[in-house]
Amino acid sequence: MSFISIITTKRLLLRAPSPADWPVISYLRSDPLVNQYVKRPSAPTKEAAIDFIEHILSQIASREIYYWVITQRPLDHMIGSICLWNFSEDRKTAEIGYDLHPDFQQQGVMSESIKEILTYAKEDLNLSKIVAFTQSNNSASCRLLERHGFLLAEDEHDPTNEMNLIYGLDLL
Repeated sequence: MSFISIITTKRLLLRAPSPADWPVISYLRSDPLVNQYVKRPSAPTKEAAIDFIEHILSQIASREIYYWVITQRPLDHMIGSICLWNFSEDRKTAEIGYDLHPDFQQQGVMSESIKEILTYAKEDLNLSKIVAFTQSNNSASCRLLERHGFLLAEDEHDPTNEMNLIYGLDLL
């Protein structure tokens, strides 16, 4: 079993992924609506979703990524995910990524999750900066980042996706 800190809030439990999460992983990575603003490989089958989970677990074990499944307490059913990844060479900066099942959007779930992950990033990982890439037409994600203090880096551009905006948050 790979190590990842379990994080609890009043409503949520953030934990490591498990093979039992494959149906939601498959949905979140393959549904056109969920992925309308994201360029990433899909996982349309059980096998592809399990492969993704195993890959994530190996990256968690090697500390390449910190990836949490989001569940609503007391249930243990995955509704989304949040991660810190793409660490700088000096391990002071990381990128945050997240997704959430549409049935749970606009309920404060991701805001609550981001708040906890930012605290973890600062206090447990001693990160000094978090960056986020989001498409310019994903206004909900832009607002979410801005509510948590992220600032648009107007002079930075994503060479892999011209539609992306880059946000940053200094944790110092």
